[in-house]
Amino acid sequence: MQPLRAIALKVISVVVFFAMATLIKLTSDRIPPGEAVFFRSAFSIPVIVVWLVWLGEWPRGLKTSMPMGHVWRGVIGTTSMALNFTALGLLSLPEATIIGYAAPILTVVLAAMFLGEEIRAFRISAVILGLCGVIIVMAPRLTLGGDEVGLREALGATVAFGGALFAALAQVQVRRLVATEHTAAIVFWFLTTAALLSLLTLPWGWAMPGPGLFALLVLTGLLGGTGQILLTASYRYADMSVIAPFEYASILLALVVGWLVFAEVPTLPMLVGAAIVILAGFIILWRERRLGLDRARATQGVGGQVAAPVLSPADAGRPAQDRR
Repeated sequence: MQPLRAIALKVISVVVFFAMATLIKLTSDRIPPGEAVFFRSAFSIPVIVVWLVWLGEWPRGLKTSMPMGHVWRGVIGTTSMALNFTALGLLSLPEATIIGYAAPILTVVLAAMFLGEEIRAFRISAVILGLCGVIIVMAPRLTLGGDEVGLREALGATVAFGGALFAALAQVQVRRLVATEHTAAIVFWFLTTAALLSLLTLPWGWAMPGPGLFALLVLTGLLGGTGQILLTASYRYADMSVIAPFEYASILLALVVGWLVFAEVPTLPMLVGAAIVILAGFIILWRERRLGLDRARATQGVGGQVAAPVLSPADAGRPAQDRR
């Protein structure tokens, strides 16, 4: 284990993904969400292919025994991406980011519903706490009536939560896939499916980007692919319970960049809601860590082997363990 290297890779991946989201927001007033999904997905594929060739896993790493599983993961994930990109154009950067953190919280509930994972009172309490934080952020935008700006913000909050819900569903589907599928196959076929599905939005009108805008859109894809590689690499050097807390650095980035770049001054509901969401996430991670240590001690006492650590509910690319 090399925890410092893992943490560094995780933090860099967070920064890279956040830079991608910032570019999506910068271009959102000129590029429709469907077109943004295409560029983000299509131009991530070459990065992933180069990575697989370098690892010596091309093309054997793309073999699959669950083609329809990848199709469903693609449909759900593409829907989430489109909703999240739409929300970035309707809400402030901090609000869209914080509401997006409903995804790992909702994953706990959906995994219990669809995968039969056990969830007990402690984790239920953390889930409720996290959702309360999300509601605090959303509440000022969910106004009935009002002017066009108010309706736009209400739509944005609703769309952002919808994106988080579909992201949670995608994580549940990934947990099914990792039982038999290689990580490379899951990533590659998702990007391919997303790029193809985004073409269905062509009848609703795509914009013809100029050279500068085209370069920014291509960069979103390159950043997305690079971020995925860095994130995957971080898993090799430390347990998920070590690196998962650093995911919340994106909330801090959203508050700072939103203020400096987009003149989006953080509000009290944003700050309070963000603090509650982060607290709920850390409670879940702490509980997961304790369960992992308890299992390790129990296994050592019985057979001398150390049990695998329990993973964070935010982890969409690892097998799910018994959760409480």
